[in-house]
Amino acid sequence: MDINATLLGQLVSLAFFVWFCMKFVWPPILAGLSERQRKIEDGLNAAAKAQNDLSSAHDQVAAELKQAKQQGMVLIEQAGKRAEAIVEEAKVAAQAEAMRIKTAAQAELEQEITRAKDQLRLQVAHLAVIGAEKILAVEVDRARHASMLEGLAAQLTHL
Repeated sequence: MDINATLLGQLVSLAFFVWFCMKFVWPPILAGLSERQRKIEDGLNAAAKAQNDLSSAHDQVAAELKQAKQQGMVLIEQAGKRAEAIVEEAKVAAQAEAMRIKTAAQAELEQEITRAKDQLRLQVAHLAVIGAEKILAVEVDRARHASMLEGLAAQLTHL
């Protein structure tokens, strides 16, 4: 055997093998690699988009939390003002009730004073009649002297 023929046979076999690999083996491998590369790029893009979405969601949550805190503070302030208004209304109502009770008590006191003065007048008139009876040693007729007794009662009222 000749070395040239062996080399030529190996060269032809190698060329056929390279052609066969280039025609049938490399295209599916390259297609798989490019598909995998595309999937990796899509995954990286999706991860970047998810990171951006997460960041914007954090910002939105922070803004909504800040707004909720502000609304809470406003509600607390309004509740405080309303509580102060209720206390003030209760004070005004209590003062009005106290004034009404005081007025009613004064009116009742004045009625009691008037009743006491009337009873005192009657007692003084009765004592005056008794005193006059003793002085005159004669009984005074109340019916006959009613006008005189009323005049005496009127004079006692001015005292």
